[in-house]
Amino acid sequence: MRFRSALFAATAAATLTVAGAAIAQDVAPLEVTLLAINDFHGNLKPPGGGIRIKDPADPAKTVNVPAGGSEAMATLVKGKRAAAKNSVFVAAGDLVGATPLLSALFADEPTIESLSLMGLELSAVGNHEFDKGATELLRKQNGGCGSDKSCLALHPFLGAKFQYLAASTIDTKTGKTLLPPYAIKTFEGISVGFIGLTLKGTPGIVLPSGVAGLEFKDEAETVNALVPELKKQGVEAIVVLIHEGGFPTGDYNECPGISGPIVDIVKKLDKSVDLVVSGHTHRAYKCVIDGRLVTSGDKFGTIVTQIDLKIDRKSRDLIEAKADNIIVRTDTFAKDPEQTALIAAYEKVAGPLIERPVGKLAASLTREETPAGESVLGDVVADAQWELTKAAEKGKAAFAVTNPGGIRADILKKSDESKVTYGEVFAAQPFGNNLVTLTLTGAEIDLMLEQQWIDQVKPRILQVSKNVSYTWDAAKPVGERVDIASITIDGKPIDPAASYRVTVNNFLADGGDGFKVIKKGRDQLPGIFDVDALEAYIAALGTIDATPRDRIKRVN
Repeated sequence: MRFRSALFAATAAATLTVAGAAIAQDVAPLEVTLLAINDFHGNLKPPGGGIRIKDPADPAKTVNVPAGGSEAMATLVKGKRAAAKNSVFVAAGDLVGATPLLSALFADEPTIESLSLMGLELSAVGNHEFDKGATELLRKQNGGCGSDKSCLALHPFLGAKFQYLAASTIDTKTGKTLLPPYAIKTFEGISVGFIGLTLKGTPGIVLPSGVAGLEFKDEAETVNALVPELKKQGVEAIVVLIHEGGFPTGDYNECPGISGPIVDIVKKLDKSVDLVVSGHTHRAYKCVIDGRLVTSGDKFGTIVTQIDLKIDRKSRDLIEAKADNIIVRTDTFAKDPEQTALIAAYEKVAGPLIERPVGKLAASLTREETPAGESVLGDVVADAQWELTKAAEKGKAAFAVTNPGGIRADILKKSDESKVTYGEVFAAQPFGNNLVTLTLTGAEIDLMLEQQWIDQVKPRILQVSKNVSYTWDAAKPVGERVDIASITIDGKPIDPAASYRVTVNNFLADGGDGFKVIKKGRDQLPGIFDVDALEAYIAALGTIDATPRDRIKRVN
């Protein structure tokens, strides 16, 4: 889209219009309602904690609003679509992967069925769609039984009724995209193009085996190369669904101080691109970046973004886009009967495992970080992994570290009970990663800690077991933030030349999240699954309490 006059950008309402355009129209513009989600991660039931927003009564404070889950979301989506003459329901990726046990136990087939039932039509492919590899992604698209887990389903799996789009993901053997790069939807004779793609950095944040034989091309270059192809087919209104995002500083319907990869990507896009639906960062925002509306809808089904489009019937170009991030409040939207029936059918099979008691909580174990980057749940997970691997026959680990991205959900103490279930433990550690104990030198451990900032979009602070302590300085340049003299194990400073046994998960052992030095670890010994280590640790303690977050210290 090439604007012929000044754009009016109002981030409060997130509306884009072309000045004077409506006056020039002889006919009322085409109106299309676009509904969008991102990072659903199989949360068929509302996530614990809902969504945190500014307190309407006191904006200086925040409150948690109960929200999310497929039952309320389906009701919202169906209601909005029924009220619109023209509508389309789309997503920006990570619909599956890192899912609660109710979905994960059945290879995420329940999530695919749920979203198909509520009418999802198009989705970008996210990095988590590659958690189990390209073959499994294609099975989710096309159906069939590909593993013992998927064969546990209650009926034959027919695949997604919606279409995954993967414009930047190339099969190196064929030179073609793994899935279609775009789709065209037609409303009252006017075509709208949708390009879907994941982030270029996908190989660095998934297991290498999951993306073997695939190439992930630059996001903006991929989109720009497709614009002429769409225009040849009469498409002037172009929407990008991208699994990459940003980091705003405001509330869920605002956009102050947006930063992160999405900003530069949008600025590089061809001016024919009108609208960008983003995800990946698990943040909610509606922004105007480089004259284009850019949205994101938090995570776990807590928000549905409604974007109302007006398209000139003569030029077929977008003349207005207005967005609203709608909280999927469970106290407002009724439960959709189809979704309730689907959940009940799978819960009947999975319920005993999900509800199996593991132990008790004295306090909630959350992922909320200190300014130094340490969380209570991160501490507990690292402690569990060290405890299960420190024996000589288990690896003789000197300590353990784990990545924050591998910890996916809080374990919350409910007001009426302290029981911890296996389902809650699994939700916190859903990837099924094996523990690996390996050998690093003290100098390599120091480099590992420096890599928390090196080539990272945002800091990835490793969570460390209770016998480890170190200090980092935010004022120091990247690569020099950790003073090696501050790193202690069992109260003793590490020796740069000495060797230490370190327990990590297999994702980190493969150099995931940019921790390339860990991949050099020697004498690797595989261990049990991370979720099993956490379950065993909680069970052994009986009642687990929150620990002080004082292992990692920050100055400046």
